[in-house]
Amino acid sequence: MAAALVLVACSDPAPPSAPLRNLDPERIARGAELFRRHCVVCHGADAQGAENWRVRNADGTFLPPPLNGTGHAWHHPWADLKRTIQQGTAALGGNMPPWQGVLSEQDTEDVILWFQSLWSDEVYAAWWEIDRRQRHGRH
Repeated sequence: MAAALVLVACSDPAPPSAPLRNLDPERIARGAELFRRHCVVCHGADAQGAENWRVRNADGTFLPPPLNGTGHAWHHPWADLKRTIQQGTAALGGNMPPWQGVLSEQDTEDVILWFQSLWSDEVYAAWWEIDRRQRHGRH
């Protein structure tokens, strides 16, 4: 019996069938306000992005993509979303400025929580699986 308890206590728990979202209303409201203040001018009021976001500008950069679950942001794990916001997108072919020094780590996370709150359950579940694989080193 003791051996069985040790085995259960040491085993990696199975992931939940439906991922839980962080829907802390204060953090989401804060993220929405930060988005309105810093991001809306490029990504749009509803995080819908530029209409032709897949088309390169004359200089080769991309227009701002949707963050509301209709673009590709959900293909990127949490760490990549944070890094992109903090470091900007010049290295990725975009023209978003780096927000490090303007947005704190907490600010950045709250903005992400806000735009993730716009995602459908299906999009969030797909993102969650991508993020889980990345965190556990399985790509």
